[in-house]
Amino acid sequence: MSILHRAHFTTSAARLDQLPPPSAPEVCFVGRSNSGKSSAINVLTQQRRLAFSSKTPGRTRLINMFGMPDKLEPERDIGYLVDLPGYGYASVAREDRSAWAHVLGGYLRDRPSLVGIVLLVDIRRGVTDLDRNLIEWIAPSGKPVLALLTKADKFAYGQRIKMQFAVKQELAAIGMLHTVPFSSTHRIGLEDATTHIENWISPQVAA
Repeated sequence: MSILHRAHFTTSAARLDQLPPPSAPEVCFVGRSNSGKSSAINVLTQQRRLAFSSKTPGRTRLINMFGMPDKLEPERDIGYLVDLPGYGYASVAREDRSAWAHVLGGYLRDRPSLVGIVLLVDIRRGVTDLDRNLIEWIAPSGKPVLALLTKADKFAYGQRIKMQFAVKQELAAIGMLHTVPFSSTHRIGLEDATTHIENWISPQVAA
């Protein structure tokens, strides 16, 4: 069983100073509103409602952390999945968008326990200007990035591969980058994504 399947809700925070002190490795999920973050977290952890998405896009304003307990010491978490607020929804007030950008940028730049970033990109949209802005925060950090091209079931296999190559070219500023066509509903790319995240948290995963 994957260590991701042990994930449980740990805490929510509206600000960086409300997060628990850095400890075990953290893998964060970031992407535009409606890019499929919550669905990806739920299918990767094999839990239907671990992560929630707001019915109104852009309304989720919290950083949500999900811990994965040690098998031998269940009270101790060996790693965390971190769901960051979505970005880029047009109807959200400008000042709110600015505040979210500050939280996102601060976490990606300064969080010492962050070991990997899962960037979700809707395969039908490709890389947007807002995604490029985010990459400007990510690239200098040197953190490895797994780009999940969500909703890949909407494209035929050949189209997926073509878009995968195009996204990799777009994200060339990120040195350590792996791209995976992904679909929560059709479980496309699930095994590849799981392996990458597990290896970030623990190179020798003890399932």
